[in-house]
Amino acid sequence: MALIEIDDISVAYGTPAKTVLDSVSLRIEEGEFVCVLGQTGCGKSTLLRLVLGSEKPLAGRILIDGVEHHQPDRTRGYVPQRYSLFPDKTVLDNITFGPEVSEFGLFGHMTPSFYRRRRELRREAFGYLERIGLRESDSRKYPDQLSGGMQQRVAIAQALMTKPRILLMDEAFSALDPGTRRGMQQLIRELWKATGTTILFVTHNTQEALRLGTRVIVLAKDGPERGSRVKLDLPVPDPCFEEEIPHLVHRLESGAGWHAVSAHSC
Repeated sequence: MALIEIDDISVAYGTPAKTVLDSVSLRIEEGEFVCVLGQTGCGKSTLLRLVLGSEKPLAGRILIDGVEHHQPDRTRGYVPQRYSLFPDKTVLDNITFGPEVSEFGLFGHMTPSFYRRRRELRREAFGYLERIGLRESDSRKYPDQLSGGMQQRVAIAQALMTKPRILLMDEAFSALDPGTRRGMQQLIRELWKATGTTILFVTHNTQEALRLGTRVIVLAKDGPERGSRVKLDLPVPDPCFEEEIPHLVHRLESGAGWHAVSAHSC
């Protein structure tokens, strides 16, 4: 049984209804790093929200370990394109907030066991800070004192802190400058290899998808009135060497039947 089973899902928005995803089916095994490519508006982010459980399909179903989930939970971490940090909390408090609320609720500090568990969570958080390349002194800073790349590192640590089996990343590096972006690509690959987390990564950049993923899914429409379908499902060598990327870019774009996926260096 696949970890994620996307079974013939369709999604439509608006009045009159406009189909965004049309009969999409996918099977994603545990430990895969799957990148989802496609033009703007093809339903990449919608697919991610469906797996997260924050949206429901018009038809079809999504199973996690054979079970339908109708709302987000700790099995799925989420990193959006724009940083999801609380501006009034320090880096350390941002990283530990999710597990604290999940385990104790908003008023958990009134229980005797809260502070013992909080110390344990903070020790874990310092371990994640080290893994994402930040110093202990950074833990006391607020988000507006961090660069964009540092904020996104904290957002990743925030998501990983709940130990999700599935990490969902929605164009998480697109707002970063090229140098920072390459560093973040290397970081997430290293974290993926170290943790074995299943990653579903949305991007519009072909080269980024090939550098990161063990598999690339291309979503595209058959016509202006149709919703997106899976046009190509391409396994990627691990590791994928730089000299292989031009050939794979050509396979992706020609196999998808269009040439609008960004192939610029990232």
